[in-house]
Amino acid sequence: MEEYNKRSHTVYDIKYHVIWVTKYRYKVLNKHISSRLRELIRQGCEARQITIVRGSIGKDHVHMLWGCSPSIAPSKIVQYLKDRSSRLIQDEFPELKKRYWGQHLWARGYFCATVGSVTEETIKRYIESQELNNNENIFKIEE
Repeated sequence: MEEYNKRSHTVYDIKYHVIWVTKYRYKVLNKHISSRLRELIRQGCEARQITIVRGSIGKDHVHMLWGCSPSIAPSKIVQYLKDRSSRLIQDEFPELKKRYWGQHLWARGYFCATVGSVTEETIKRYIESQELNNNENIFKIEE
């Protein structure tokens, strides 16, 4: 059984699979930039108490699996990491400022999916086993 994270009033195990790409999918994340980007992402995650489970940086994207508290929205984490990394990377690597003159290294969107140790099917079976009287009722009130 996997170990759960515990806080004073919460027990959780939440993981997100997240991907974001460079603007226009330009392949600008070379070895030096990627190395610094990884360092900045690690610092940002540590500051927000986000656990990096796995990650990789391609030539035009960042691909991560992280775990975090349910009190932090994944959209806020992505916003924070993209904003901070874009600003600092462009300050350190002037060649990026020339290519991204609008100061936006990252494309606007991102991909995010939850990942868990329990499948959706298992959760459905568990909920259905709670004495569901009417099979058409998918959201019941226990008596």
